[in-house]
Amino acid sequence: MLMRHCATVSCALLLLCGCGDMPSRDAVAISPTFPAQWTSNYLIATNINPQWLNAFADATLIRLVNDALTHNYDLKAAAARVNAARQQAIIDGADRLPQLAVSPNYQRGNLQNTETTGSFNMLFDLSWEIDLWGRIRATQQATEQEASAVAADLQAAKLSLAARTAQSYFDLIEANLQVDVAEQSMKDRHTIADLIRGRFTRGLTGGLDLRLVLTDLANAEAQLASSRNQVQIITRRLEVLLGRYPSGELKQNAKLPAPPALIAAGLPSELLTRRPDIIAALNRVQAMDARVFSAKQALLPRIALTASGGTGSAALAELIDPRAAAWNLAMGLVQPIFKGGKLTGDIRKNEALTEEALNQYQSTALTAFREVEQALAAEKWLRAQEHALQEAVEQTEASRKLAVYSYGQGLIQILTLLDSYRSTYTAQSDHLTVQRQLINNRIDLYLALGGGV
Repeated sequence: MLMRHCATVSCALLLLCGCGDMPSRDAVAISPTFPAQWTSNYLIATNINPQWLNAFADATLIRLVNDALTHNYDLKAAAARVNAARQQAIIDGADRLPQLAVSPNYQRGNLQNTETTGSFNMLFDLSWEIDLWGRIRATQQATEQEASAVAADLQAAKLSLAARTAQSYFDLIEANLQVDVAEQSMKDRHTIADLIRGRFTRGLTGGLDLRLVLTDLANAEAQLASSRNQVQIITRRLEVLLGRYPSGELKQNAKLPAPPALIAAGLPSELLTRRPDIIAALNRVQAMDARVFSAKQALLPRIALTASGGTGSAALAELIDPRAAAWNLAMGLVQPIFKGGKLTGDIRKNEALTEEALNQYQSTALTAFREVEQALAAEKWLRAQEHALQEAVEQTEASRKLAVYSYGQGLIQILTLLDSYRSTYTAQSDHLTVQRQLINNRIDLYLALGGGV
């Protein structure tokens, strides 16, 4: 009867569990003020493709990104953190269920050195805190929200890794093309140096012209060495992203593609529900709300159901006989009276951490808005820069040819000729750089908008 009565009381109390609501947060309401439309009004066209890698139509790029997502150790560590966070949520929720411990043992003794005795014992302890006010449930919800935040962090890490791998891939392509430009420039300087050396031998030019040409040739060799060094730096960086040993053996000699078609950035408000880092920050705010709620419920009485008992017998088979068991059952209430400010301090601490999480959410959202606006604006200016540098390449090529002819006719000084070669190299190098920047800026825009992989 007593057990049945306690079970009835427990069920009645459980019906009261969960009273009190968890505070809710609206992503838009708690974000910093933002306009209805993006202020960078550069012309945009198609909607963002969740599989943005396909927009580059590069099988090698897709393979490398997939390798990185599979083998990158930082990403594996982030995935392990997600698993740990989910298990912590299970741990924090375990206190909502009855806790049962069983302790079997065997004792053996000797009575006055004449008779040896032995007995089997089976002891048990049962405890159950009835979560009347939802304190334990709130703690579990906080941990679950934190686990969701860590999962969103993992998604953000995947996007970032894909973007960094793709950008490093295009950085490597540009670096190899820069080597090609530097090699061609050095060959051209060798041709000029041989020409001036021959003219000097025949007494047709002075020693100063020869020294200036040889100096320019040495500078070209230094530029080539620097370009080759940049290739090995980027190669090793990319290999580490792929989870490989940085041997510097990854080869890439492709050409830079044209940027994919322009995309529609959508609305600023859509970013709040699409970017994984913003979602993670919101989850952490909601987790701290739950912890504040749990800390406040700790001021209320706790109701605990406890039971203990056991049985003992010289025969192991008799342990399972319920008639041989002795037990006691109790239900009690604990009301905190004085804790030296511990409980109120815990509330204030969690309220302060909630304020921190809220400000962090707003900072994350503001950074996201800035990244999108910046990438949209950069698209316009990088395209203008690329167009101007393309014109510069064409003009310097023409001026270099004219300078070679004019120097041969004695119409210009050697410095003018050398400057035409330097201008040609600079224009070609800068044009490659801005082409790569256009592509990487498009990847930045995909990342800023929270595009998938």
